[in-house]
Amino acid sequence: MLPLATTTPKTELDQRIALFQQQLADAALDGALILQNTDLYYLAGTIQQAHLYVPVSGAPVLMVRKSLARARAESSLADIVALKSPRQITAILEGLGHPPPKRLGMELDVIPASLYLQYTRLFEGIDLVDISPGLRWVRAVKSDHELALMREAARQADAVAGTVKDIIREGMTEVELAGRVEAEARRRGHQGIVRMRMWGGELFYGHLLAGPPATVPSFLASPTGGTGVSPAVAQGAGFARIKPGEPILLDYVFAWQGYIADHTRIFALGGLPSDLLEAHQAMLDLQEVIRDRGRPGVPAGDLYDTAVSWAAGHGWGEWFMGADDQRIRFIGHGVGLELDEYPFLAKGQDMPLVEGMTIALEPKLIIPGKGVVGIENTHVVTAEGLETLTCFDQAVQIIG
Repeated sequence: MLPLATTTPKTELDQRIALFQQQLADAALDGALILQNTDLYYLAGTIQQAHLYVPVSGAPVLMVRKSLARARAESSLADIVALKSPRQITAILEGLGHPPPKRLGMELDVIPASLYLQYTRLFEGIDLVDISPGLRWVRAVKSDHELALMREAARQADAVAGTVKDIIREGMTEVELAGRVEAEARRRGHQGIVRMRMWGGELFYGHLLAGPPATVPSFLASPTGGTGVSPAVAQGAGFARIKPGEPILLDYVFAWQGYIADHTRIFALGGLPSDLLEAHQAMLDLQEVIRDRGRPGVPAGDLYDTAVSWAAGHGWGEWFMGADDQRIRFIGHGVGLELDEYPFLAKGQDMPLVEGMTIALEPKLIIPGKGVVGIENTHVVTAEGLETLTCFDQAVQIIG
């Protein structure tokens, strides 16, 4: 039986609000106005059409346009009121005892320019400041409640991977196989939506790619791209047919009650050439190096440097995380409510790892003319290194 859907506990929201208010205080802000769906869900437990005002001290106010009844059912916040127009915000806040802020935080990394201009007119004389880095830092360290949801997402990701052997057939297209795998994920409660924060970032479940077409690059900040079904999508599964002796990459996200587990496994019909098996094993070996070194206090960029140096020193540098100028400059990324959370295990990143951060580590080799091999698992940072949450067999899965 699948676990039942849950609302976010009041103690959880209280803790998140308190941590965020510390960020507001550190930035000398009087409060923040939150609009983006993911941040609303994190701080209020609902993504109804709303504005969430978080003062630097005191109780937050959720002002809801649609649906007020659902917001009150889903969120444990005390002050949840109706909002017909953003022009009412100042009056609502003053009526609840909140003085007009002089410095107001907003999510300026994701708010459209037209909305930003609207709020500069609405809050004339108020200094609008980007609070996104502070909020993303708070979100990067997961609570026990969040880790429980991510462990379930990881369990479901493993279960989906376990069904692939029974679905793959020679001659079927990538997109046909993808549809059948996605149906299995959906049956298990996958929410369907995979949220990304970056501008232009979008993903539908993930990448299912076979053989040489898997090496086709795309616009997405990912080591893999794929042809997709048309230039309108330009990534992911296409109409290439599954053939024996080629690596089949299943790089899928399972999103469970908001939280994400990212997961890659390699399958093959009949086997793979020895050089591809060797390459895959090399990425498993590299993963273990990073898992051991990924401890609290280590700068995220140091892990990237370690991975690049290791790959080059073992003869895999030419294809590591991409070929030629298409190579990406990271080997992992934070995951949680979004696929691209802090920290980024990327070149030059000095953010230190903190116990409780959750990271998708994805060492891969993109070998032109042959395909993609490698691994991706979701991990949590512990004092002893990275604890792996996704546990399905990491060896190449040979079918037939």
